[in-house]
Amino acid sequence: MKVLIVGGGIGGLVTALELHQRGIEAHVFESVNEPAALGVGINLLPHAMKNLIQLGLQEPLMATGIQTKDLSFFSKHGKLIWREPRGLDAGYKVPQLSIHRGELQMILFRAAQKRLGARIHTGHHFKDYRETPDGRVVATFVNRKTGAGVAEADGDVLIGADGIHSAMRAKLQPQAGAGVWSGMMFWRGAAVTEPFLSGRSMIMAGYPDRKVIVYPMSQRHFDQGQSLTNWAVDFMVDRSGHFNPEDWNRHGDRSEFLPAFADWRFDWLDIPDLLQRTETVYEYPCVDHEPLERWTFGRATLLGDAAHPMRPMGSNAGSQAIRDARAIADALASAPNIDSALAAYENERRPATTRIVLSNKLSGPERVMQMVEDRAPNGFDDLHTVITEKELQTVADDYKQIAGFDRESVNAGVGDDLRRSA
Repeated sequence: MKVLIVGGGIGGLVTALELHQRGIEAHVFESVNEPAALGVGINLLPHAMKNLIQLGLQEPLMATGIQTKDLSFFSKHGKLIWREPRGLDAGYKVPQLSIHRGELQMILFRAAQKRLGARIHTGHHFKDYRETPDGRVVATFVNRKTGAGVAEADGDVLIGADGIHSAMRAKLQPQAGAGVWSGMMFWRGAAVTEPFLSGRSMIMAGYPDRKVIVYPMSQRHFDQGQSLTNWAVDFMVDRSGHFNPEDWNRHGDRSEFLPAFADWRFDWLDIPDLLQRTETVYEYPCVDHEPLERWTFGRATLLGDAAHPMRPMGSNAGSQAIRDARAIADALASAPNIDSALAAYENERRPATTRIVLSNKLSGPERVMQMVEDRAPNGFDDLHTVITEKELQTVADDYKQIAGFDRESVNAGVGDDLRRSA
């Protein structure tokens, strides 16, 4: 079997590695000529880390990223709402990891180069495909900048893993459109700071329409007594204004958001100082996409952000692409034929990711901050007069179930050998 994968991002590269591990020939076609370590931070939840460790990537991942010890939600006044352990500290047999997205990309790219060799094709932008009478797929690739033809490739399966602006999705589901701007804008960046809280803490403060997310993402900096601190802020802006399409690498203007967080100076972290000392800021509009009713057409299907673009809530988009990769590789390796394999993959992953997309529209686990803001906008002295422990626990547990990283599910089938390697 020969599988063509459009897109050399997280989802595409992990899919290639999963297929290669099962003895299936995989070819990756990436638009850019030279992959680079772009972007800022990303969280890998335990179910995604489980898959990556099983691919033998634990050594570079653990040496680069930092294990998340705990996740805390705070009010806009810096008062603690909810704190829970994460990863190994929460009894999982594998860690949760925070890592620079670009460094993760390069770890995956180097592993794919080593294992797949010449089957990694850069400078190949997907243009079109067709199916032949004998059930093969033939994909056409061009130079993204010039439009000049580059190559045709044929295979048994074509997987579109080409991200939020997927050319494959546009081909398979042209009616899906570009999504609707929610009115919310994200800005992101990173700076070297002193460690805060446990030194391996991830925090969210505020409420869904105006919040900050902060976490460390570098083991090297941690070992040196520092923190390479990733941050993201967001708030609702004028919905009538123009917005640029989603692009993780578009530079933003800090003057647009600094005033909204000017007084967010907490005992445990000075948010304005963190935002000011950051050299490069990126902007990203929060765009709503409706779940697709179908991913697969003949021998072509979608994966990752191409299949289920979602609001960046709950640290889930990258992890779900990794979960997709495992599911489609398992299906292609075990099903009696390709058609039943693609059907099994979609039947497993599309309903699961649809639930996450819809939950993220309602702010996912971050809704506990909105509950507190609604009930106590001027702050509180006693949290439990505002929200109960049971409410907090229920929101946290429900989202883990929806997103598929409840501890029991993740730990199932994990032996001591895998735990030691983590």
